[in-house]
Amino acid sequence: MTDDPTMKRGRELVAAAQDVVVMTGAGISTDSGIPDFRGPQGVWTKNPAAEKQSTFQNYVADGEVRKRAWQGRLAMRAWEREANDGHRALLALERAGKLHTLVTQNVDGLHQKAGISDDKMVEIHGTVLDVVCLQCDARGPMLETLRRVEAGEEDPACLACGGMLKSATISFGQGLIAEDLRRAEQAALGCDLMIAIGSTLSVFPAAAVVPLAKQAGAAVIIINGEPTEMDELADVLLRGPIGELVPALLS
Repeated sequence: MTDDPTMKRGRELVAAAQDVVVMTGAGISTDSGIPDFRGPQGVWTKNPAAEKQSTFQNYVADGEVRKRAWQGRLAMRAWEREANDGHRALLALERAGKLHTLVTQNVDGLHQKAGISDDKMVEIHGTVLDVVCLQCDARGPMLETLRRVEAGEEDPACLACGGMLKSATISFGQGLIAEDLRRAEQAALGCDLMIAIGSTLSVFPAAAVVPLAKQAGAAVIIINGEPTEMDELADVLLRGPIGELVPALLS
């Protein structure tokens, strides 16, 4: 694989870069047992109704949606998932002093488990490892709340104020955190190489970092198992198993 001309060109771009921004989507975590959303076997592809649980208005308005969401979080057992070779390969960029920022659409915390420093991370869609109260903004570990669900609370309320609890993720219909968006955009505008991994590049504003970087003069590498909506922007396009391609690119 490393002898492939396209892979060779990608490795040349990585070697020449000084400030690399990486943007990751759900595809990098599938080898860790976390399904993606829009791929052929994606959660929403196989069960379109599941997308309702990720829409803020539906979550707030419908207790049944919340109950199903809590059961889904329990079944996912995100706290038990481990980083895979794709996550770990990105650590090489940081250790080489090349990683400027890692912007992830993922909410699973696996980049941090792999060893990426918190100050390099922008979790643009939040994290499923915490819960937040929509009334008083109290925040705490997801696992503590899921233990209440296991004990029989179908729609657990905030222990501080009785308000509605939700995972600390950004759902459809919620605005992104302004500082996270600012950091992501500034990183994209200042990088000399953008690497997009495991994303269809169809969810905005997160996906906008790729054209921003391109317009500012950065080279772009796109790695995904399926076509993306921005393949035409890629200087290097690598299609195939992410858990193999990312280590091959960065080794």
